[in-house]
Formats: sequence, C-alpha cells, structure tokens
Amino acid sequence: MNHDTAFRAFRIHDDGGRHRAGIEHMRVNALTAGEVLVKVAYSSVNYKDALAGTGKGKILRRYPLNGGIDVAGYVAASSDPAFREGDAVLCTGSGLSETRDGGYAEYARLDARWTIPLPAGLSLREAMILGTAGFTAALSLYRMQQNGQTPEQGPIVVTGASGGVGMLAIDLLTRAGYEVHAITGKLEQFDALIGLGAKQCIARTDLHWGQRPLEAARWAGAIDNVGGEMLAGLTRVIQPYGNIASCGNASGIALATTVMPFIIRGVSLLGIASAGTARAIRDDIWRHLADDWKPAHLDTIATREATLDELPEVFATMTAGGSRGRTLVRPG
Repeated sequence: MNHDTAFRAFRIHDDGGRHRAGIEHMRVNALTAGEVLVKVAYSSVNYKDALAGTGKGKILRRYPLNGGIDVAGYVAASSDPAFREGDAVLCTGSGLSETRDGGYAEYARLDARWTIPLPAGLSLREAMILGTAGFTAALSLYRMQQNGQTPEQGPIVVTGASGGVGMLAIDLLTRAGYEVHAITGKLEQFDALIGLGAKQCIARTDLHWGQRPLEAARWAGAIDNVGGEMLAGLTRVIQPYGNIASCGNASGIALATTVMPFIIRGVSLLGIASAGTARAIRDDIWRHLADDWKPAHLDTIATREATLDELPEVFATMTAGGSRGRTLVRPG
C-alpha cells in the first residue's frame, strides 16, 4: 500500500468559528494515526453525522476531520498482527469524526483496539445498515436485559420509531421475542412499522400522558430516542421494575419528572452512550447483531444509498426531520 495514495474525503473544517465542509482530495499519510488502514466500502448517516456535517452541532473535538462515525471495509495495511490485508472489518463511534478521521472517505485509519472483525452472519453492507443506529438499539436491549427485562413482562414501546434507531429497535426487539409498540409523528409510516414487527402504532399527537407523578402503567419498558416531554411522560407510565433506555434527544435535552416512578414503581432509567462502549461489550453486541438479534428487514430499513457528493442534501433532509430509516454511504 502506497501511503502517498490520493483519495476523496468529505472533510469538515472550523475556520475561526466558521463551519466549512465538502469534498477534498487528501493522502493516506495525512489521516489521523492508527494501526489499521481500511479501504472503505460503506459508511452510514446518523443524526450525529448530520449535525457535524452541517455545523448545527458541536460534535468534532478537533479540526479538520473527515466526517462519518461509522465505517466498514477491507484492511489495506496493518501494523497490528491481529489484522491482515483483505480482512473485512467495521468500527462505530470510538472517536470517529470526533477526535479522528471518520468513514466519509475512500480510506480510513483505525485504532486496532476498536476495530471489529466482521462477524460471521453479516455482510459489510448489513453492518453499515446497522451501524451506530443498530448498535445503539442493541445496546439498549443489552442494558435492559442486564437489568432484568424479559419478554414475559409485557410490551416494549419505541419512540421516534420511524428513524434509524427506532426502526432497527422494532425489528431487533421482535427478533429477540418482545412485543413491540411504536410511537411516531409520521402517520404515513404506520404500515411500514407494522411490517417490521410493531404490534401497535401510536401517533405522537394522540398521546395523553396525564400530569400526575404516576399514571396508569401501559408498557413494561421503553427505548426512547426523543427525550424531553416524551421521556418525562414515559417515566409515569412504565410498569413496576421496567426499564427505560434513553438513547436520543430529538425533542430536547430537558427532563422534567419526579422521583416517584423510581422509588414507588422501581422503574430504571438507563443511559445509552454507544460511542464509549467498552470493547468486550462491543464484541458481545456485534455477536448478537449477527445472530439471534439480527433484524430481519435490513433491506427495507435501508431506504437510500448516497455518494460523498450527496451528503449535504442527506444532512439537510435529516436535520429538517424528513428522513426515514437508514442511509448508506458508498465513498468509492
């Protein structure tokens, strides 16, 4: 591998506080340091990527960097003996597009500690349909089950259900044996969500939580992508000893609730921080995603494939709330 090789990348700059991003040509030896050089086959678009790519969110901790918090491809060169040229690998989070160059490029250089060999049972394309969104959904279930959640307790409700995390969570929970209910503001997506396994769909505008500290319990647990008033409402309607996995803030970061659900019903609020997940847990979750938790409708959930040049349009749609499912990125 010639480390002077030139390639295309979607690179993000901060010019004295002014955001700038677009396609650039760079060379392999200019990438952030790492033991594993990967020829990128796929990346994906997460809400965090859209915030970083548009400058609407403070995601990058250093500049400039290539965007993309997910990457999957083939090893082009490695100084770590655990990886050989041609190996199929993936990486999600782990500093990508925060402190090191991410997956929106034809090449990425990865830290061997966070480079995952592609599990048997997944293709590179499937791994990136999952990406951080699927990993987040799976980590939510993993944490819930660690805390005692079982299918026998009753249905799990998923909020923000028509987004990437939401759709993958519905599919994944169904595979794992749970009854799933879906909450979304997009009524036109009801049929699609039922097709993924949701037994009941609820319009966000039809929710009437009540304002008492505890209301009638409706669900055994929840995976919440929304935050704000949605998360506050959920705390009041989860059954005793149920779990709420909090993994998103599409509706805001504030949380106005009381201690009553926690000290009377024993409800647990679990924080889901996928980017910093320990390696041993990452390996366990990717084994589940390739096997017993593998969503059955990945091709349905992947609603679009985009090139590097199309990323600004994808970001604009996502930040305006118009995206559905998962968008793959093919840098080559």
